[in-house]
Amino acid sequence: MAPVTIVLFHSVCGLTADVRSAAERLREGGHEVHTPDLFDGRTAASVEEGMKLREEFDRDELLRRAVTAAAPLSERGLVYAGFSFGAAVAQNLALADAKARGLLLFSGTSDIAEDAAVDELPVQLHVADPDPFEPHDWLTAWYLRMGRAGADAEIHRYPAAGHLYTHAGLADYDEDAAERTWRTALAFLETL
Repeated sequence: MAPVTIVLFHSVCGLTADVRSAAERLREGGHEVHTPDLFDGRTAASVEEGMKLREEFDRDELLRRAVTAAAPLSERGLVYAGFSFGAAVAQNLALADAKARGLLLFSGTSDIAEDAAVDELPVQLHVADPDPFEPHDWLTAWYLRMGRAGADAEIHRYPAAGHLYTHAGLADYDEDAAERTWRTALAFLETL
């Protein structure tokens, strides 16, 4: 297995201990992981608080920060990854980067432009089932649009898990679902 370079974007809760722990887990899998802090060190203790925190930042500014963090590494063929809000950021960057090697999404997706086109980009999504932010109809449409864009997408669902179920520091945490997610995600990275 050749290690990959991953840019891992945080959720609306910011660059928390849970995100740092996820990055360390990926590093233990042999990968180089970068964790940009889009919120200037600010964090939130819940998704609700995080949504308020996210609103304090201009959307275009957050995207600019994400691009600025990823651009110096993009020649390597990045794997873009993220949690919830960060997954949406990762998706937008991956679909715009012709050198992207993969897209690994946890608990989040984003709109896909009609003219989006990639060359068989491997995409893996891990999501709670049900997830209030990623309803079934949306995920079905997302999956079809990803396919039309040329991505090779797969969705892994985790019944009864909370939205950010991989984050041990939040009430959403589901240890069994989180462990299954990490095993599947690490196996996915080995294929890239």
